Amino acid sequence: MNETWKTLLLWLVIAVVLITVFQSFNPHGGASSDLPYSSFVQSVDSGNVATANISAENPATISGKLKDGSNYRTVAPVLGFSTNSVVKQMQDKNVTVTQDSGTGFSLIGLLVNWLPVILIVGVFIWFMRQMQQGGGGRGAMSFGRSRAKLQGEDQVKVNFSDVAGCDEAKEEVGELVEFLRDPGKFQRLGGKIPRGVLMVGPPGTGKTLLAKAIAGEAKVPFFSISGSDFVEMFVGVGASRVRDMFDQAKKHAPCIIFIDEIDAVGRHRGAGLGGGHDEREQTLNQLLVEMDGFEGTEGIIVIAATNRPDVLDPALLRPGRFDRQVVVGLPDVKGREQILKVHMRKVPIASDVDPMVIARGTPGFSGADLANLVNEAALFAARENAREVRMTHLDKARDKILMGTERRSMAMSEDEKKLTAYHEAGHAIVGRLVPEHDPVYKVTIIPRGRALGVTMYLPEGDKYSMNKTAIESQLCSLYGGRVAEELIFGTDKVTTGASNDIERATKMARNMVTKWGLSNELGPVTYGEEEDEVFLGRSVTQHKNVSNETARKIDEVVREILDRAYGRSKQLLTENIDKLHMMSDALLQYETIDARQIDDIMAGRIPGPPADWSKTTPPSSSVPPPPPRSDAGAKVGDPATQSRI
Repeated sequence: MNETWKTLLLWLVIAVVLITVFQSFNPHGGASSDLPYSSFVQSVDSGNVATANISAENPATISGKLKDGSNYRTVAPVLGFSTNSVVKQMQDKNVTVTQDSGTGFSLIGLLVNWLPVILIVGVFIWFMRQMQQGGGGRGAMSFGRSRAKLQGEDQVKVNFSDVAGCDEAKEEVGELVEFLRDPGKFQRLGGKIPRGVLMVGPPGTGKTLLAKAIAGEAKVPFFSISGSDFVEMFVGVGASRVRDMFDQAKKHAPCIIFIDEIDAVGRHRGAGLGGGHDEREQTLNQLLVEMDGFEGTEGIIVIAATNRPDVLDPALLRPGRFDRQVVVGLPDVKGREQILKVHMRKVPIASDVDPMVIARGTPGFSGADLANLVNEAALFAARENAREVRMTHLDKARDKILMGTERRSMAMSEDEKKLTAYHEAGHAIVGRLVPEHDPVYKVTIIPRGRALGVTMYLPEGDKYSMNKTAIESQLCSLYGGRVAEELIFGTDKVTTGASNDIERATKMARNMVTKWGLSNELGPVTYGEEEDEVFLGRSVTQHKNVSNETARKIDEVVREILDRAYGRSKQLLTENIDKLHMMSDALLQYETIDARQIDDIMAGRIPGPPADWSKTTPPSSSVPPPPPRSDAGAKVGDPATQSRI
C-alpha cells in the first residue's frame, strides 16, 4: 500500500506541473494588457478604442488596440452582457469591430480546461484497479476472490522428517503422497484416493505441520487458508471465495488445499436463533458442492484441521467429502522424545541433557508445548550468558510453563508466608499418604503466576483414564490445604486461598455422580441438563432430564462424597501433624523443596538443602491427562498442580 500511495502522489505532482505549463501559454499574445470591463466601457464611450475583436467564447473575450496604440484585453461578464448593444455602441464611435467565426479549435485551451479532470479520472481508475489486483487479492474491490496463499512446489521446505510424535498419522497420510506422486498406481486397480482428510486433535499437536509435510514430500502446490478468511460482512462473499479457490486449484492440479480451523465455517447448519440461511451457511453449502458435486475435482486433495469435530456439519464428514479422519493426539513418551530431538537441533545442547528424561517428565505436553519448553530453556541460558543449554535451564523452563513465572518481587508478610507454607504442606502430605495418587514432585511458596504457592505432582507414566480410588484420593489432596489451615490456625482464621481447590473438588465430585456413574446410590446413569450451545446448531429449547427429587438426591450424594474426602484428609493430617510442622518449616527455610526432601520429611528426618540438578538425575513434573470425557476434541484437563490463590 505504501508503493501505491507513492505512485499516486507522483501522478498528482505531474498533473500540477502540466497544468502550470499549459496555463503559461497565453493564446492572446503576451503583449496585451488586461483591462477591466468597466474601463473598457468608458473607453468606448470616450472614443478611445480603435479596434475590437470579439471571441465566440462564453464569457466573451474582447481584445484590440486603443487609439494611443496600446493593446488591450478584457473579459465580458456572463450576466448582463449583450453583444449586440456593445457592437452598436462601438460602431457609433467608428470602432473597427471583428468577431471570431467560432469554428476554430484550440488544442491548448482544451488541454488547459480538461486536463485536470482527465488526470483525476485516470488516477482514480488506476488506483481502483491496483486495489482490485494488488496485495494478493486483499483489496477493497476483491472481496469475492480467494485469500488462499499459494506455495509452489519448491517453496514448501517441510517434510516428514520434521514431524515427530505422530507416527500413526504419518502412515495414514502417506498414501496421499504416493497418490500425488504416482496416481496411476491406484487408478489401475480402480482405487480412488480420499478426496478429503480431516485432521482432528488438541491444539498444538502438529496438524498444520503435518499438512505442510504432505505437500513438501509430494512436491505439489499447496494452498493454505483459514476458515475465518471465507466469511465477510458482504452477502455471498464466502461462497464466491470458495469457488475462486477451487478454480485456482484446478489450474494447479494435482495440488493440496489446506483449510485450518474449518469449524469456523463448517458448523452445523441451522445454527442461530433465527434459523435462517445466513452467510456462513452459504459458504458451507458451496464448499460441500465443490468437494463432491457435479463437477469433478480430480487431483485436488482437501486437508482440514480442527479441534472441535463435534460441531461440524454431518454432510461435511460423510464419505466423498472428508473420507478419512486422522487423529493427531498428544504424543506418548517416545513421541515426546522424538519431538524434543527435532527442536533441539536448532539450539546448542550440553552433554548432560537427556531428551528421554525430559520426555518422561512431560506427559500431557503437546508438540507446541515442547517447542516452547526448548525455547524458554534457550532464553534462560542466554540470560546467564551460557554457551549451551543445560539440564538446569530445561528444569527452570518446565517449572515456568507448569507453575508460572516466579514473582519474587511480590512482598508477602511473615504471617502470609507461614499460612501459605502450611497450606501447601497439607496438599503434599495428603497426596503422599492416599493410595493411587501421583507422587509429589515439588512444593514451593514462591508466588508463581496468580498463585501464592504451588504443589506439583508427578504421574509415573501416561494415563488415559482414572478409577474411583484415584479420584477420591485426588479429592482428599485438594482439601489438604484447607484442612491444614483449619488445624493450625483455627476455623476463624481459614482464608480464601482454597477457593480454586474447592471449586475443582466440587466439579469432580459432581462429575462422579452425573457423568461417570461412580456413585452407588444413583448408579451408572447420566444425569444433568442439556448443555449444547444454540449457536452450534442445537435446539433452542433446553429440556431438563432430571426431576426435582433426583436433583436433590444428586446434591446430597455430592455433599456426602466431599464430606467424606474432607474428613479423611483431616484425619491424615491430624495423625501426621509433626510432619506438617516439619514440612512447613522446610518451606519457610528453603521456599522450594523437591521430592528427596519430601521423602526425608515423610520418613521423619530433617530435610537437607535442595539437590543440585546438574549432579543428580532430576525428578520430573507433568500435566496428567484429563478424566474420561464424553465430548470429543475437548481441551486437555487442568495441570497437576494445587495452589493457594
